[in-house]
Amino acid sequence: MRMQNHEPATAALREAAGCVNAVPAHSIPMGFRLLALRCFHNDPDPPAFAWINQRIFRAPDRLSRHGLFFGAAFLPEIMEWLIDRVGRPSSRDGGKPQRNPDWPDVIWRSAERAWPDNTRTTEWSIEVVFASEDLANAFRERWRDRLSGGVGD
Repeated sequence: MRMQNHEPATAALREAAGCVNAVPAHSIPMGFRLLALRCFHNDPDPPAFAWINQRIFRAPDRLSRHGLFFGAAFLPEIMEWLIDRVGRPSSRDGGKPQRNPDWPDVIWRSAERAWPDNTRTTEWSIEVVFASEDLANAFRERWRDRLSGGVGD
C-alpha cells in the first residue's frame, strides 16, 4: 500500500490528539488495519470519543436510549463491491443463518497512546482480513486512495 506525501502542516496536524483527519491504513498479511476511533481519557470525567474521518467504514449511529454502539460496518459502496466479488456476508441455508467464509473478518484492535501534551488516548483500529491475498490486493487496488487517507476513489 502506497502512502501519500502530505504537506508538513497537514502531517503536523495529524500528530495532534484532537485531529480526526483520516490516516493511511497499515498493510497486514491478507488485509489492512485502519484507525477509526479515538477514546480520550479525561479522568476523573467520563471518556470522550472522536470518530476518525476515514472513508471505508460507516460512522456510528447517533446516541439512542440504549447508548452508543461502535460497530464496524462498511460503507454502502464498499459493501456493493464486496458482494459483487464474494457474495453476501451471510445466507440462510435450511433456515439457519450461515456466515459466508469468503467474507472478510473484521476485528477491533486497541492501543494506548500518550501524546506530547500529556493527553492519553486509546487508539481503536479496525483490522480487515480477507480470505485470500488476491482479494486483499484487489481491495487495496480499488480503494487505494481511501486507504491512503485521501478523499478520492
